[in-house]
Amino acid sequence: MIKYFATAILALVFFSCSSNKGLVKENGTSNATSVNPIERGDYALNHFINGSVAEAKGDYETAITEYNAALSKDTNSAIYYALAKNYYMLDKIPQALFNAKRSIDLKNSKMEYYELLADIFNFAKQNDSAAVIYEKIINMDSTNYSAYYKLARLYEISKPLKAIEIYNKLTGYIGPDWSILMRVGELYEKLGDNDSAANSVVKLLTIDPNNTALKKLLSEIYEKGKKYNQALEIINDILETSPDDLDAHERKAQLYIIQNKWEEASREYDILLKQPDIPFESKLRIGASYFAKSLSDSSLYPIVKNFFTKLDKDTSTVQLKIYLGALSLLLKDDESSEKDLISASEMTDHNSQNWLQVGGLLFDSKKYKETARLIKFAVAIYPEDFAVNFIVGLSLAQTENHTEARVYLKKATELSPNDVNALSAYGYTLNQLKDYDNAVKYLNKALTLKPGDINLLGTMGLIYNTQEKWVECDSVYEKALKIDSTNALVNNNFAYALSERGLQLERAMNMVNIALKADSSNSSYLDTKGWIFYKLKQYEKAKDYIQRAISAGGESATTLEHLGDAKFMIGEKRSAVELWQKAFNLDTTNNNLKNKIEKGEI
Repeated sequence: MIKYFATAILALVFFSCSSNKGLVKENGTSNATSVNPIERGDYALNHFINGSVAEAKGDYETAITEYNAALSKDTNSAIYYALAKNYYMLDKIPQALFNAKRSIDLKNSKMEYYELLADIFNFAKQNDSAAVIYEKIINMDSTNYSAYYKLARLYEISKPLKAIEIYNKLTGYIGPDWSILMRVGELYEKLGDNDSAANSVVKLLTIDPNNTALKKLLSEIYEKGKKYNQALEIINDILETSPDDLDAHERKAQLYIIQNKWEEASREYDILLKQPDIPFESKLRIGASYFAKSLSDSSLYPIVKNFFTKLDKDTSTVQLKIYLGALSLLLKDDESSEKDLISASEMTDHNSQNWLQVGGLLFDSKKYKETARLIKFAVAIYPEDFAVNFIVGLSLAQTENHTEARVYLKKATELSPNDVNALSAYGYTLNQLKDYDNAVKYLNKALTLKPGDINLLGTMGLIYNTQEKWVECDSVYEKALKIDSTNALVNNNFAYALSERGLQLERAMNMVNIALKADSSNSSYLDTKGWIFYKLKQYEKAKDYIQRAISAGGESATTLEHLGDAKFMIGEKRSAVELWQKAFNLDTTNNNLKNKIEKGEI
């Protein structure tokens, strides 16, 4: 009841200045004669009090009804504010915004009216409008620290430097604050200003000097800034008080590896391995994480293998043997690899995921040969496993071993007939093996399951072009471009298909330019542009672009033949024949090349 009496007193204060004034119409004329001033004041006040009581009880709908009744007799800014607040509580944002704006349009608007309007703008994601109001609040009251904080939060995404400026100003007023310093540190880190980020964390440590998580964060920031000695100092400080901190030892080993200090890194690993309280699963996780890192730095292979070898002496598992086998493959130690992978195969294990986990890491790192060799052991154990067959087939296809890939990919499509990835991979391999009819069959099935797939349509276009089925070729390319008119590969391939026939050469040039805009150093795209120039009889430009294609992607039978053709047309006949011969050596099935070499001309 005390709360309700307080609300009523507040209402009296709001209405005391306006209860004896007439209502004003939009045209400026007085409407005071239609309602008795005292009666009007009592009516509005009573409804405002009723609204305040309902609001205090959480009955916002009733409060809105009462406030609107009060508003019908007195357009007081307090009523608009109250309405805005209650609409806001009900997530009725348009109504809340309307009333909040009206509350500050009238005279005698209070600070809290502006604060409510800014908060509603903020909630409605109208960040620019919210920022304008928060700026006004700060101009009205430079000690409104909440407005500083909210304004900085708004600027974090669009104006991070401005946000930092505001946070620093706020820190100057209120002193070091944990949440503010954390946000400033994160912003500096996102901006790549590691020194400033580190300074923010150092300030945080003055508030909480024993916070291990903060120290680790500071070490990470120093590492990103390549201040490895300072990062090590922080980690050593942690280990002095917490010598069994597993994560700190890992970080220390990583810092040594970055600096090529292999012996020091190995010592840290040995510490981890010798800890009896660290479970085997944790040690395996450490090894797995560094195996993944080693795939981007081959110099780590021996260290990671040494780690797994020591771990294997204490506890031998399928996972360990698979990792050891994979590392031996990467180190070109075929004998050790086979020994470990055979051991893994002989261990009782009904879960192919152990193999797929390691194989997946190899595949994602584009170690396709190693992936195929590793997972072939798994195929012998799990011949009816879809994923095992699929990853072997895909890996072999990536190494251009399509004859062998065909076996595994066909099996994958049999095991999972509706898997789009398997169908498209199998169709691609069949295309490479020049089994065009079956390639189209499987790709069409994939398209049935995933209509409008750009990659599938692009592959279909290539096949139809090879088969010289021009109508079908152009049709699928046109369909693909309707779906994505900027797709670089489709634009390039369609442009090349048209140029081969000498058709729509201006359009073909526009399409290859779209492709080159996406990837200006792509060898295939450069060759296509050169070939279009060739068809336009601009042979010097053709020669230039084809030479650039060879520089970017190396020699191929196609690019060498194209360069030979361009050189022949500008009179460099001897060089042309030499290039044709080099091209034929790479593709001895090309009878067109053979004829040009024998004739010495096109």
